[in-house]
Amino acid sequence: MDTVNFMDEELIRDPFTAFSRIRERGPLARCAIPGIEQPVWLVTRYDDVKLVLNDPRFVNDPANVPGAGADNMAAQMLQARGVPPEYNKYLLEGILAFDGADHLRLRRLVSRTFTARRVLELRPRMEEITEKLLDRLPEAAEDGVVDLLEHFAYPLPIIVICELVGVPEEDHSLWREWSRTLVSSYGPSFAEAVRDMVAYIQELIGRRRAEPTGDLVSGLIQAQEEDGDRLSDTEMVTMIMTLVVAGHETTAHLIGNGTAALLTHPDQLALLLSDLALTPRAVHELLRWCGPALAVRMRYATEDVEVGGETVRRGEAVMPSLVAANYDPRMFGDPRRLDITRVPDGRRETHVAFSHGMHYCLGAALARQESEVAFEALLRRFPGLSLAVDGDDLERDLNPGAWRLKALPVKL
Repeated sequence: MDTVNFMDEELIRDPFTAFSRIRERGPLARCAIPGIEQPVWLVTRYDDVKLVLNDPRFVNDPANVPGAGADNMAAQMLQARGVPPEYNKYLLEGILAFDGADHLRLRRLVSRTFTARRVLELRPRMEEITEKLLDRLPEAAEDGVVDLLEHFAYPLPIIVICELVGVPEEDHSLWREWSRTLVSSYGPSFAEAVRDMVAYIQELIGRRRAEPTGDLVSGLIQAQEEDGDRLSDTEMVTMIMTLVVAGHETTAHLIGNGTAALLTHPDQLALLLSDLALTPRAVHELLRWCGPALAVRMRYATEDVEVGGETVRRGEAVMPSLVAANYDPRMFGDPRRLDITRVPDGRRETHVAFSHGMHYCLGAALARQESEVAFEALLRRFPGLSLAVDGDDLERDLNPGAWRLKALPVKL
């Protein structure tokens, strides 16, 4: 079995085609990832990806593998990225890394903030933020061209999540820069961003302890004071960091990727312009077709498990490929075709862009609604929107785990 190079230029340039080719060669492949000493299993087919994501025999924390445990691949990657060991706990411990009861304990602390009802209550505020950002777009244009990623797709979700969490408005730009560094940089800048974020959150927690408000940070502090066993200091810092970074990065790039997709598929754009009520269905299809998350963090087998006809041995790491699953013709007819009417209604979710199972994205409802609000308002306000460059000339981050634009120049 050939080993896939996760940094292969073809994989980064066109992950949709490259991961599909890997999937059709076989359900599993060995994959070499920079910073990790041994290859991991890459899981590519829809049913197998859902199995790994939902099967309790696969865990996020290698310490939960019986016996001697398993090598912590995430720790190896952090070491390769130059993160000082004392900061590992903020990146390796928390809701994304924990399994079972510990994961549920942390999830329950914040889940009420992200219920469908609570998210719906936020819609008027989202719409207000969106309209203000769109009002300013013409002012940001130079020679008739504006970067929609910089001036719209990024600001909307970061304002929403920062207001929810409790990050003051004057600090939103700090978080944007830290997040950008965290998801795309290696070496000293990555480590510096982690240090700065941890210090900032610790100071914010101190302020909220002295003067509580109605934000999520104050709520976490209250939960800790009522029952210290529910949330440690490290877990609180990690939770806040995770929510802010994950709460805007993926949504920003879904809006960016989705807008680019619509502008390069005039038939689908015309269909949506003719009936904006199709937007919820369009968002689901855009999540499948050009969602920014290409893979999820590695899982570890707690026992020998058969996946796609292969035996994954206890302690071995597997990485589910969301992009390969979302383009699997066994699940989606003509998967390379963008079809905003593919989903029968706006509620049924067949894609795995938000993962699946216990670690299904906590903020999925928030991200969907932000995207719906963004696309509806953008197309209503600027129905003649067009790309300012050829679609093939749009630049993207060279990141094998994510599909993200560097900029989205458009004409209003």
